[in-house]
Amino acid sequence: MDSLPDELNLDFLPAITGSFSTPSRQNPTVEMVEAAYRHHKIHARYLNCEVLPADLENAIKGAKAMQWLGFNCSIPHKINVMRYLDGLGTAASLIGAVNCVVNRNGILIGENTDGAGFLISLQHVTTLQNKEFVLYGAGGAARAIAVEIALAGARTIHIVNRERSRGEELVKLINDKTSATAIFHDWHSQHKVPESADVVINATSVGFYPDTDAMINIDTDTLLPSMIVADVIPNPPHTALLRAAEQRGCKTLDGLGMLVYQGVAGIKHWTGKDVDPSIMRKTLERIFNVQ
Repeated sequence: MDSLPDELNLDFLPAITGSFSTPSRQNPTVEMVEAAYRHHKIHARYLNCEVLPADLENAIKGAKAMQWLGFNCSIPHKINVMRYLDGLGTAASLIGAVNCVVNRNGILIGENTDGAGFLISLQHVTTLQNKEFVLYGAGGAARAIAVEIALAGARTIHIVNRERSRGEELVKLINDKTSATAIFHDWHSQHKVPESADVVINATSVGFYPDTDAMINIDTDTLLPSMIVADVIPNPPHTALLRAAEQRGCKTLDGLGMLVYQGVAGIKHWTGKDVDPSIMRKTLERIFNVQ
């Protein structure tokens, strides 16, 4: 058979990227990333995959065998994924958590774009230099955020967490590796936000769909109008915490910005392409009917 004319030599093998998490059904990352791929005519797809902890190693082996460009790791894989990778990028190594894996010629390298994504989003509403932060949680997202805001000039970071060992580990990391001062607070009762706080951040999974009315255990009466209250939850973007903060007169920051900017960074890692964050943000706003 003669070869096809050039105009018929179509490419039916898109590059594959995706996400490994559980639960994964309500993760909107697939919609915003594929919107960026379409807009920029990037010949790639993004697959949202339900991967249980016991299946994580096999999922990673499968992605490598099928020559995926890379994948995101979300709850609960951001720390455990590191044992199955060939190396870590600088940020991921310092943070001790991975949310973005890049296939570099068969070598899987773990990166962390969570903290950088949150940082860019936060910098749209405030400066970070010499500010006092209250950070709820000490998991993968919290670690990434704590490190990035510390390196960006935060003065004090209060780490509030139920599990003492993980919280104290994060405090030690911040105090040893950055110029910020980190303080651990045990979280077994309703936490009162210190009056001196500038920024309050929920970096836990509390409030994620379907528990949309769930609220982290804080005294909302201690939120002051001078504070910025941020939530990393993207679904729904208008969480119970943010609603309570708005009622107290606080400026709020939803989780869509962090999701968008870590997505921009992930696509850059995988494809080398810079994409327009507004395309991704508009896609998420349409999905969640954000006015």
